[in-house]
Amino acid sequence: LIFPTELTDMTELNHPIFDLQIDAQTGAVSILPKEAPFPALLNARLGVYFTKNGNDRVGLRDTWDGFTEGPAWSESGEHGKVKMVRFVVPCHTNAMSYEITFGVVEEYPLVVWKVKVLNQGDVPIYVDRIELLRLVEGKDGSALKFAQAKDPADLGFFHNGWQSWSPVGWVPGDGKMPHTYLGPMQAPMIINDGTPTPTRKGEFGSDFFAVVGDRLARHGFVLGFLSQKQQFGSVYANYNTPFTLKLWANGDHTRVDAGQSMETDWAVYSPVLLDHREPLEKYFEAVARENHVKLPAESPVGWCSWYYYYTNLGADDVRANLKTIVDTQETMPVDLVQIDDGFESQVGDWFTFKPRFAEGVKVLADEIKQQGLLPGLWLAPFIVHPKSELFKNHPDWILRKADGKPANAGFVWNALDAALDLTVPEALEYACSVVRTASKDWGYPYLKLDFLYAAALPGIYRDTSKTRAQVLRMGMEAIREAVGPDVTLLGCGAPFGSMLGLVEAMRIGPDVSGDWLPQFNGIGLFFKKEPSMPCARNSINNILTRANMHQHWWINDPDCLLIRPDSHLSLAEVHSLTTAIALTGGSVLLSDDLTKLPEERLHIAEVLLPIIGERARVIDWFDAEMPTKLRLDLLNETGEWHLVACFNWTDQPTPLSLSAQDFQLDEDEYWFSDFWCGQVKRLAKGEAYTSALIPPHGCVMGIFRRERASLPQYLGSDLHYSQGNEVVDWEAGKDLLAFTLRLPRKAAGRVRLALPWAKASAEVEGQPAELTHEGDKVWSLPLKFDGFVHVTVRKE
Repeated sequence: LIFPTELTDMTELNHPIFDLQIDAQTGAVSILPKEAPFPALLNARLGVYFTKNGNDRVGLRDTWDGFTEGPAWSESGEHGKVKMVRFVVPCHTNAMSYEITFGVVEEYPLVVWKVKVLNQGDVPIYVDRIELLRLVEGKDGSALKFAQAKDPADLGFFHNGWQSWSPVGWVPGDGKMPHTYLGPMQAPMIINDGTPTPTRKGEFGSDFFAVVGDRLARHGFVLGFLSQKQQFGSVYANYNTPFTLKLWANGDHTRVDAGQSMETDWAVYSPVLLDHREPLEKYFEAVARENHVKLPAESPVGWCSWYYYYTNLGADDVRANLKTIVDTQETMPVDLVQIDDGFESQVGDWFTFKPRFAEGVKVLADEIKQQGLLPGLWLAPFIVHPKSELFKNHPDWILRKADGKPANAGFVWNALDAALDLTVPEALEYACSVVRTASKDWGYPYLKLDFLYAAALPGIYRDTSKTRAQVLRMGMEAIREAVGPDVTLLGCGAPFGSMLGLVEAMRIGPDVSGDWLPQFNGIGLFFKKEPSMPCARNSINNILTRANMHQHWWINDPDCLLIRPDSHLSLAEVHSLTTAIALTGGSVLLSDDLTKLPEERLHIAEVLLPIIGERARVIDWFDAEMPTKLRLDLLNETGEWHLVACFNWTDQPTPLSLSAQDFQLDEDEYWFSDFWCGQVKRLAKGEAYTSALIPPHGCVMGIFRRERASLPQYLGSDLHYSQGNEVVDWEAGKDLLAFTLRLPRKAAGRVRLALPWAKASAEVEGQPAELTHEGDKVWSLPLKFDGFVHVTVRKE
């Protein structure tokens, strides 16, 4: 690493992992690692871009000719002790002054900083961008030094999309960002106005946060924000020459009146070990602390009407599925029944109903509660269909562009939709009245709030002193206050930073569908590369790439599980969707017509219950554009085992090879049990399990369990996807094995055991049972039980 040698007027904040150096003479900021593999940021600049009297201006770019407060330790309510320093730049030109605050968190590997802009003149200014980091290699001594990477191919960039449906994931340093080709039809929904969407190789944009990484040294850093209460934050990187890295808060041309100020959220830098068990854990935890996130105890399990009925839904359809849910509770216990889009007369007109919901939806909530289940309801309180009565009767509530036309909220429901301007008090109160009525009067304690991005579209707001992020945050805080703390809110189509601490669950990907690739009106070829249109591929991509947000920021909602045989998904694709949902720990909602599901398809859902709720490690999150390897470590009376998954994302059938080393496990002798095909194999040290041909887009889900040759071992079952969590008691001796299985449902299936005995017999609940030797040390035992069962196996 090359470090600067001649720095003047330097303020330095030290941390065990890095030093933060700020040169007020030149306005340069450097982050210098003490452990060589981490990249070094040298001589980055800050800047404020604004308009005054119709002219574009730039401030805070060079010397900070002012005074310094600190450094001194400060006690942060969220992050513990922080060593802070504040630079105050008094008014010199343009009647603008600035405050720049830096901090190094004592307990966590975090650098935080923010900028405050003060208008001390007599006319308004309009802030376009507050640049918190600008590094252009070779300019003003700026550089980003990596330990081993020599060219863009050695680097990677992990980008986060603006909202639920936006593309997210790793891109190689010489690769291209995924992007939409649908322009104004979809771009307003998934792209933050102000975040770049580059199409050239080696150029990348990201929202809220990004990860820059050296793939050879396996080190990198997170660059982003701790919240988005004030502005939507953007990251831009260009790995071509000259290497460029920028981080800024979008000002949205927001008005700052004379005597007023604008302050950013905290920007953040945090080093990352790319192969760590939880590489982004410290950043995610800091964001959770900053936003006072409180997590629900469990992930929801239930049924949603959308992916079978769509808008062709009636109250009788809900009742028919409710009856099936009640009738199958013994084998498939679920608790949530969520009515999705299709009940309202028009999107925006939430208090009038379609003829098939002539009685409204309150009566259905009552019926669901009478069965001891939780009623849920879909709403989209911020978006407005142009054919709605709301649109016609309240044109002053609609967000508009400079030309007076409605702001474009994207193509939905066969129209370009509009949005409410939540800075209009009556519009905000209407949105609040919708959720208040649904929760308090209609009796829905679970609300799925969709298309929330609509409140943060670019447009001319009535109150031009608020950024788009402030408008959306204000709207969501009002929504939360309207429903109260006991109502569960699921955000969907929502910019993430605006939801933190206000929703319990969050959709983290595009809509799933019964197709592997996107289609529209039966046309697929033109849309197959679209990264955010509804389809199983796009849904699974975000399930995996955002898995690590689960249990940090909210309960992840991976969208619904489709298991019906008459969709366009193959059984292998259904298994991949099931595996991705199961191993990432979020909510599990079925969305088929349950009255028509055959028994073998219902079994796919049954084996997921109860859900574990824990998220797997995504092993290749920084090496694959669509991750292929998951690992979840589990432990109970049977010992430790590792639930893994490996995916075949190609369009050709191929065998998959799974070794312990592939999943960062120690080399040892293992048993491997393949859940979907039922195969069990003993693996020597260094040996890999090789599957049969896996169909296109299929997977292997199985467990690695270290062999213990002298004692009986539990090898798995087809009763539960964990292949082990069903065991609650386990006593293994030299001549006797006794164990208990427990599930909150009726279950039937087969367990497999490794027995170090030539002959053995079994009893189930004290009665002789059929114990079959399958070869090697593997024995199997069929079981059928209601809730729990006791098993004894004896050496003969």
